[in-house]
Amino acid sequence: MLAVIKTGGKQYKVSPNDKIKIEKLDQEEGTEVVFDEVLLVENEKDLLIGTPNVEGAKVTGKIIKQARHPKVMIFKKKPKKRYKLKKGHKQYYTEVQIVDIKN
Repeated sequence: MLAVIKTGGKQYKVSPNDKIKIEKLDQEEGTEVVFDEVLLVENEKDLLIGTPNVEGAKVTGKIIKQARHPKVMIFKKKPKKRYKLKKGHKQYYTEVQIVDIKN
């Protein structure tokens, strides 16, 4: 069983028991989340492709943790102009374990 879901402006290929890191969701750890925007569902028999979404398909998952990615350093410099800029950024994410795919 395989599905392609859309969340946070990105698409993810998932199957049951997969762990994915997605854009931060405003829900607590341990709660169940349902993804309604399912673009593709593949099972043993057939392949369902949505236009744009598959009718009646849902992917359920469980939120494992809310955390932040490692720091990414941003450095800008313009030679001979005495301009330097150094910044850091840590993006929030939600780790979700896929429980079930229904079509």
